[in-house]
Amino acid sequence: MARKSTYNILMYSHDTYGLGHIRRTLAIASQLRDPNINTIILTGSAIVGRFSFPQQIDFVRVPGMIKMTNEEYLPLSIKINTRHALKIRQTIITSTAKAFQPRLFIVDKAPLGLKREIVPTLQWLKRCHPDTHTILGLRDIMDDAASTQKDWEEKGVYDVLEQYYSEIWVYGNQDFYDPIREYDIPENISRKIVFTGYIPRRVTKPGEVREVRREQRLEPEEKLVVVTTGGGGDGYAHMDAYLRMLEEWGGPPPFRTVMVTGPFMPKKMRVEIFNRSRSLAVRSYRFYRRMERLIGAADVVVSMGGYNTVCEILSQGKPSLIIPREQPRREQLIRAEILHERKLADFIPWRQVSPGLLKDKLLAMLDDPKPYSRAIRQFRLTGLEVMRQRLAEFRGEVIRERKVIQL
Repeated sequence: MARKSTYNILMYSHDTYGLGHIRRTLAIASQLRDPNINTIILTGSAIVGRFSFPQQIDFVRVPGMIKMTNEEYLPLSIKINTRHALKIRQTIITSTAKAFQPRLFIVDKAPLGLKREIVPTLQWLKRCHPDTHTILGLRDIMDDAASTQKDWEEKGVYDVLEQYYSEIWVYGNQDFYDPIREYDIPENISRKIVFTGYIPRRVTKPGEVREVRREQRLEPEEKLVVVTTGGGGDGYAHMDAYLRMLEEWGGPPPFRTVMVTGPFMPKKMRVEIFNRSRSLAVRSYRFYRRMERLIGAADVVVSMGGYNTVCEILSQGKPSLIIPREQPRREQLIRAEILHERKLADFIPWRQVSPGLLKDKLLAMLDDPKPYSRAIRQFRLTGLEVMRQRLAEFRGEVIRERKVIQL
């Protein structure tokens, strides 16, 4: 079958837990848009339909899976066994690739896909369309070095990286954290790595900030703290710690709070958080569709320090206090330590969290945000700029191919 005249991009985001993968994938797809580019996102996200998709970007949803442990997954809603669900996912993924015939295939985070489900697609592309660029996109930090090396060795990831991927895009800065050194990546693979820098998000306009502040009924001089735990599946303890701080304050605090639990917080826990929030005059949401606007209206953001949340906060230029989780992965803790060293955020290790320390840290940031604001202003998020440069190079190859054919 002849290649189409459009430049087709296929993106894969396994989405078994949280919001991070689909949000990052959609942010990249939105910024790589062009009149002659079509993009399809393969995703297992149960809430993908809640996001706005620009023209020429669409999605194909595979059956959702829920992560029970690091290696155990179950179907999210359909009542079939895991092997059957994975077979359906693999078939949809491979069929979509064959019908769409992408020039560029971008895989988010999981080199093999969930339970090796994209390996047949990678093999087919290499065999039938060797001119397709296959890209693995990795966040700045996967996990601590020992855990990542062990996981990659056991799953044969190093071999897959060598055989099937044209490039590996690391969405971070090498001088912040160097996966080549930390994960002992050999030279035959490391030469494929492109450090893009962190991925910026759309900056909220002043009028949008005013609209959010009106929505939250804030007075002109009133300060706002936004608390978010991303998808929220493991966010209850962080929300609980924040509410305990307010409950022990001894009167109304000198700021307002908006909490976003995330759509994956278990219902019983979410209901408890909502009930406690109401008694403290705190507004709570399960899901906030335009999160960048809410962050843009904040004076300080409290988060767990997930990659996408950090990118959104830095893009809006806001001081943030990170309370990272340390299990089952140490990625958030490592990121928090790195950002703290560079004055891009403050953080509290989970073992040190207390109402008193949380209160002191928040008041200090609200009182004097300048050290963080200065550092953030000087920090460039270059991720999309570098990716657009790579895409221009890839598309230039296609144009050169066509000229040769016409001759």
